[in-house]
Amino acid sequence: MAHKKEQYKEELYGDDVREKLEEFAESGWDSIPEDEREKWFSRFKFWGVFHHRGGQESYFMMRLTNCGGVLEPDQLRAIGEVARDYAKGPAENPEFGNGWIDFTTRQSVQLHWLKLEDIPEIWEKLEAVGVSSRSAGGDTMRNISGCPVAGKAEEYVASRPILDEIQETIRDDDDLSNMPRKFNISVSGCRQGCAQDSINDIGLEPAHKFINGEEVEGFNVRVGGGLGGREPREARSLDLFIRPEHAVETVRAFVEFYHEAGNRTNRSKNRARFFVDEHGTDAIREELDERLDFEFETAGTDFRGEYTYNAGKRTEYGAHDHVGVYDQKDGKNYVGLSVPVGRIAAEDAIELADLADAYGSGEVRLTRRQNPLIMDVPDGKLSNLLNESLLETYSPEPNPFVQGAMACTGTEFCSLALTETKARMARLLRWLGDNVDVPDDVDRIKMHFSGCTADCGQAMTADIGLQGMRARKDGQMVEAVDVGVGGGVGEDPSFIEWVRQRVPADEAPGMIKNIVEAYAALRSEGQTFREWVDATGHETIVELAEPHEVEGYSDPCLADGKQSWYPFDDGESPAPTDAEGQPISADD
Repeated sequence: MAHKKEQYKEELYGDDVREKLEEFAESGWDSIPEDEREKWFSRFKFWGVFHHRGGQESYFMMRLTNCGGVLEPDQLRAIGEVARDYAKGPAENPEFGNGWIDFTTRQSVQLHWLKLEDIPEIWEKLEAVGVSSRSAGGDTMRNISGCPVAGKAEEYVASRPILDEIQETIRDDDDLSNMPRKFNISVSGCRQGCAQDSINDIGLEPAHKFINGEEVEGFNVRVGGGLGGREPREARSLDLFIRPEHAVETVRAFVEFYHEAGNRTNRSKNRARFFVDEHGTDAIREELDERLDFEFETAGTDFRGEYTYNAGKRTEYGAHDHVGVYDQKDGKNYVGLSVPVGRIAAEDAIELADLADAYGSGEVRLTRRQNPLIMDVPDGKLSNLLNESLLETYSPEPNPFVQGAMACTGTEFCSLALTETKARMARLLRWLGDNVDVPDDVDRIKMHFSGCTADCGQAMTADIGLQGMRARKDGQMVEAVDVGVGGGVGEDPSFIEWVRQRVPADEAPGMIKNIVEAYAALRSEGQTFREWVDATGHETIVELAEPHEVEGYSDPCLADGKQSWYPFDDGESPAPTDAEGQPISADD
């Protein structure tokens, strides 16, 4: 029997949902029948519109799409203006205030605290500059990820045209919009591995092969990667090398196979990684061979040995991310800013767009590590850009903890999360920066924080990964984290090993301090954190990782445990509210 969400989609789905959503927006929150809200909220996700969690009724998040992280001139400014004018809620975040945007780990943007009544006007403002939320959520192909500087920096294989064609011919194909579950695609032509093919449902990674005595450039194909539910999978090789001209049709063939044969009954076991478990790579390769007209070649030689993006290697081997100043192949520069946990104030986002116009081409690109890049900066303008005051807040040279940090949405808005993430991580980063020293040659410690086991914050691939839990402390239920170490992608992708579980959130800073200081004291010269973890052994690290409270760190919502309507407000929820944000009387 099909899952109930399949029944929802069978009744109404895709582009048809927009017209109905606009009708509800015109009539107001109360026009959505209470006994049908689950159904409608599920459908709204196709248009990137997600209802906030319990206690925040009538408030929505909107996720945007921008293939490969590219924001054309004026697009970031429009997004910032929407956040300034519409994305303000009834309570302030203690770290970020009110009115901001979130950069995501799939190179896109999220807006929060949106009122249903404002969504049509928001769409109008965004779509006027080419920004869309279509197919940004639900059972769709999500934002396609790639090297954020594709076409601007050196690549072994040009990937930008392939990304654009996948977007236009596959992701925008109505016949493929209703997938069994969300589906992630990545394509990268660079040697750094920054599209993270190993954790995508299908990933094309650059490779080369000698065919008839001639070197041919192209891609190896991997399928079935993913992180969530404490059941992570590394994407597995199909032993298939394809030329660039066959890239799009190969992606389409696997998408169509999963679309047709994927499990639509058990949503806990129907992501593509389980699909690959079920069918096996040999059978999938044979199926694709039946669907495609070109002659198959076995896998070529990849560049995984050169991957440096979140690969746990030393800095001299290459860039770990895109934060800093880098050369473009046209002689200009791009400047990557570090936005702690991916959250930037609306006014700062507008100023960032202004700087991109003043010093570059106006184009801004987003990375998988929640950071923005200012593109096309000439040498003659570089020093003035680096002296701008905004770059003091979002520095291209942050401290090692800030540079390595990522965090998901958490209980602030997410109904799945068990803990608050972003404010807590921001406070943790500040405390670590003030109280923990690292060796001079260590420029980043990658800490990723996910509010639950869905792992949207990619904790499983971090140097130090945190996943939200709950625990008892002094007889009280408190927010807590499971902590693991030693994750990373690259030549040898690995997932973290858990060293402590259900650590009260106010004891996590002391535990992380102990781990990092042990690393600093015991490492061999030049040894990275991941190398040290591998060399030290799990039992020793467990002994070193002692949780304890520390002076100077105050947890923002230790005892909340998702009990309040908003983690930073103990009062009564004002929701649901009308179009002006005023509470709707229960007597109406």
